[in-house]
Amino acid sequence: MRALLIVLLLVGCNPVQRISNHANAIRTEAQALGEHGQAIGDPVVVAGAERIDGLAAGIHDELPNVTNKVPAWLSTLQWWGIAVAVVAVAFVLWQSGAFTAIRIAVGWLPRRKVAAAELALDTLDDSRPENDRELVAALRADPEFDAAFRKAQKRRKIEK
Repeated sequence: MRALLIVLLLVGCNPVQRISNHANAIRTEAQALGEHGQAIGDPVVVAGAERIDGLAAGIHDELPNVTNKVPAWLSTLQWWGIAVAVVAVAFVLWQSGAFTAIRIAVGWLPRRKVAAAELALDTLDDSRPENDRELVAALRADPEFDAAFRKAQKRRKIEK
């Protein structure tokens, strides 16, 4: 959890902004040091503070030439995060049955299901020779249906 927070903090930090903030802090400290040197009458402290202030001002002059670069590991981490999010959304849609609704709406029906539906219609039609046994055999081609069928058979045998 802490590692995630650290990564999120690193993602949100702009290096150029950090450099600028640090340079401002250095200039503020140098000015305070210079005022202190003037108050005690120490020309060495004042000269040092002015030199530090000038160097910090030079940092501000060079900031327009600095560019932000995203580290390679952070870019990779970002893409992995996107991939995990896509997989999670797909998993939720699959488990909730939304993908089935989408497939039905688009018309992507599996051939086995279409064949079983055709056989069911033929079974209901009195003019056709298909019977219930053929329908059950076609439905048992689906592994999930077959497992549920066997479980129901076992329960009925136990009840008898």
